[in-house]
Amino acid sequence: MSDLGSEELEEEGEKYLGEYEGERNEAGERHGHGKARLPNGDTYEGKYEHGKRHGQGTYKFKSGARYIGEYVKNKKHGRGTFIYPDGSRYEGEWADDLRHGHGVYCYINNDSYTGEWFAHQRHGQGTYFYAETGSKYVGTWVNGQQKGTAELIHLNHRYQGKFLNKNPVGPGKYVFDIGCEQHGEYRLTDVERGEEDEEETLVTVVPKWKVTKITELALWTPPRPQEQPAADGPSQGEAPGAEGGGEPAEEVQPLTDDMSEGELDSVHPGEEEGDASREDGEEFPYDSLDQGNVSFEEEEARQPELLD
Repeated sequence: MSDLGSEELEEEGEKYLGEYEGERNEAGERHGHGKARLPNGDTYEGKYEHGKRHGQGTYKFKSGARYIGEYVKNKKHGRGTFIYPDGSRYEGEWADDLRHGHGVYCYINNDSYTGEWFAHQRHGQGTYFYAETGSKYVGTWVNGQQKGTAELIHLNHRYQGKFLNKNPVGPGKYVFDIGCEQHGEYRLTDVERGEEDEEETLVTVVPKWKVTKITELALWTPPRPQEQPAADGPSQGEAPGAEGGGEPAEEVQPLTDDMSEGELDSVHPGEEEGDASREDGEEFPYDSLDQGNVSFEEEEARQPELLD
């Protein structure tokens, strides 16, 4: 069962709705503020409208989980916080009982995801922080998977490129804090893992890093006043504005689309247990499997040593 829990048992019209104490309208429906205890032991305290939870309220599950937030016609809708039995929690936007919009999910191992959600899954722009290593993935997500242009930031270096099915693909670069960049490309290779039967062979896709060149960091430096053209060149005050007044060395460099669609299509991502799949048959989606979305150790194993 999902984190909807047993809320659906509290529909008007059922033969037994448990206990209720609170306001009602002229038609006898629960309307206004009230407290209810469901037959299974769950409780709700908050606003009702025409017999349905509507407005701000707190729903406590007998398992120890609870939701504090907004309801619309018996469904979590708006802003709210869901605290799961294992101690993990989600705080953000909801739509039709699903995590939807912007929100923050804190996991039991202190990892966290901050970003956009769509239909209960990470989808859009977001940042996943790995508490154990201090690394973080900053980029796009599609249906719970890391996919698209992103930056994987470690303590003393970072990788900028594209990701597909949690793996880096195509051209990219490593930026090292010592003052150099290593450019290259992740090429996908098929590795045979074993035979499932006589006809099918289980194959996994492994990205392999190939270095093309090593360069210094491309830092922008303002021109000297005497080097500027006297007549039609930009004024001294205009030069910093062209760069936005920021720090170019710290910005995420956009990657070119050198990799064709055919190369992307050659990757066949395997199925992964996402948020939605874990909820089927379970009472609450603990999202415990999200903790290893892109392990730092796996990424370190894929990273090349800095050449002399």
